[in-house]
Amino acid sequence: MPDRIEKICIEKGLRMTEQRRVIARVLSMSHDHPDAEELHRRASAEDPRISLATVYRTVRLFEEAGIIERHDFRDGRSRYEEVGDDHHDHLIDLKSGEVVEFVNDEIERLQEAIARKLGYKLVDHRLELYGVPLSSAED
Repeated sequence: MPDRIEKICIEKGLRMTEQRRVIARVLSMSHDHPDAEELHRRASAEDPRISLATVYRTVRLFEEAGIIERHDFRDGRSRYEEVGDDHHDHLIDLKSGEVVEFVNDEIERLQEAIARKLGYKLVDHRLELYGVPLSSAED
């Protein structure tokens, strides 16, 4: 749904300028984890008046409001994705930069068990795996 993030922004009481609407729409339609420069490229294709500074301010606002999450996948760029109801982890391809989302019930159970064994109740976590394709690893 292209206006999903915009609706969440309005529900949270954020003032929605036309440029914020465009950036929200671009984020809603993203199936990857774009950085600010990529968001700017996509948003300025819709509205050439959108500056990179506007993109940075907007993603910071959306992040502070809990609408999007920022990820730092060791490539020196912050990447963004919508905060969703479904938990997932990430595998980052160090050769291509591709980010693969995955869910693994066994890993989830193990993390809960580790926290419990150490005397904690797990309330949140992030798991990022970094790898190279097997064909590259064998070289």
